[in-house]
Amino acid sequence: MKNLIASLAAVLLLVLPVAAHAGTVTVKGSDTMVILGQRWAEELMKKNPSIKLQVTGGGSGVGLSALINGTTDIAMSSRPMKDSEGEKLRTRFNTTGTEISVAKDGVTFYVNESNPVDALTMDQLKGIYLGDITNWKQVGGPDAPIVVYSRENSSGTYVFVKDNLLNGDDYTSTAQTLPGTAAVVNAVAKEKHGIGYGGAAYAKGVKELKLKKGNEALAPSAENIKSGKYPLSRDLYFYLRNKPTGDAKAFIDFALSPEGQALVTKVGYFPVK
Repeated sequence: MKNLIASLAAVLLLVLPVAAHAGTVTVKGSDTMVILGQRWAEELMKKNPSIKLQVTGGGSGVGLSALINGTTDIAMSSRPMKDSEGEKLRTRFNTTGTEISVAKDGVTFYVNESNPVDALTMDQLKGIYLGDITNWKQVGGPDAPIVVYSRENSSGTYVFVKDNLLNGDDYTSTAQTLPGTAAVVNAVAKEKHGIGYGGAAYAKGVKELKLKKGNEALAPSAENIKSGKYPLSRDLYFYLRNKPTGDAKAFIDFALSPEGQALVTKVGYFPVK
């Protein structure tokens, strides 16, 4: 009898998280995207009060894990789904999932507003984040140690930078990991020798570095990101287990509508349409 009760309790634990959100479309994942996702949800629920949406962050990896575990309807991700994640989704739900690009972004490196450095090459940024460059004077700045800030490893932005800037190598062990882009920006704003990274929409109270490419110094501007000229341009994604239907489809349709894409610009990112 005790074993039966324990088994029933385990089943209930698995069912309750989903049942608790009955009638509500859950959207979870990327901290880069959470403000945008919340704005979309707020505006759509104003227009259609019968639709209930719950948008939370936690990181792209957390959102994709929730999608695989069946505890969210939509995962927000600032990086493409990994092959290993797609395999887990296929094993559990016999589906490869649905990927929808909903906005564009350029991963931006921030420094303190007092820092005289305005632009760095990709190799210089790589050297800083690998720990090979440790003093600002090595890249034309003051004689001061570089204080490196990074996102935690569940972050899609962390993975994007590791793959696209560090070529898969590990971050320097001296990097201080912080739980969200807002925390990175706040730290850099307070630390005059700091450097951090995140989505373009968060760069408030800090200076955005331009990326040197040949004779150009490219800012993470709308023009450079839309064209892909900015070296760290990327898409922002929604992932679902299957093709969207019902209220989930209404939410995605709104995000991709002219009104939804106008909100992308207002928040500080760049439209896909």
